Amino acid sequence: MDLPAAFSLAGRTAFITGSTRGIGAAMAAAFAAAGARVAVHGMDAQAAAQAAARLGPGHVGVGADLGAEDGARNGFAAACAGLGRVDILVLNASLQLPMPWLKAGRSEYERQLAVNLRSSIDLLQLAAPPMQERGWGRILTIGSVQEARPHPDMLIYSASKCALTGLARSLAKQLAASGVTVNSLAPGAINTDRNKDRLADAAYHAQVLTKIPAGRIGTPEDCSAAALLLCSDAGGYITGQNLYVDGGMSL
Repeated sequence: MDLPAAFSLAGRTAFITGSTRGIGAAMAAAFAAAGARVAVHGMDAQAAAQAAARLGPGHVGVGADLGAEDGARNGFAAACAGLGRVDILVLNASLQLPMPWLKAGRSEYERQLAVNLRSSIDLLQLAAPPMQERGWGRILTIGSVQEARPHPDMLIYSASKCALTGLARSLAKQLAASGVTVNSLAPGAINTDRNKDRLADAAYHAQVLTKIPAGRIGTPEDCSAAALLLCSDAGGYITGQNLYVDGGMSL
């Protein structure tokens, strides 16, 4: 195998939801460096456009609220308008509202499910059929170590991530013969904007480290490297899998 060619995304296009920061931004940078043209997505269209511009020419920004009824459809349409097509779909955007589960009302869990699950199903229905017709595609859902070790204050969030992995496993079997792979990547404790305030607390940081056999907090780049494998030709014989990128935290 020609490894540089296998990991290249030259000529491919990728739509990565929630990619203006954190793990999504790292994946956008990695895919762009591998040669893909990337649609960078965020809630704010201007921030998305700025993030896309930082990647260089050929990349586009997509502003869309995935919690809105037509958010996924509008976002996908914008990505296709900017890129021409979507070869790689990464379902990275998510909403996390930590609270004791008995205090979570319908609005809290419906908001999380709308972003984390409903919009993902909408995007899959839009993206998968054209991939099948072209005979090549990569779909990657972003789960969480909470699938294996759920946080007591994130019941709905962890449940939504389990549901995404279920979607990936089901679709993988249905789409494999058409040249489309579907996998899940489950990050552990990663040093992102979402986690920085909690990890800044020395006691909490130390407590988290006791759960990670590798003995360190992960970086967004740890996740983007694994995503590149699963979304390139190098990962063409991998489908229906849930890859934990967590330093062993799920063990």
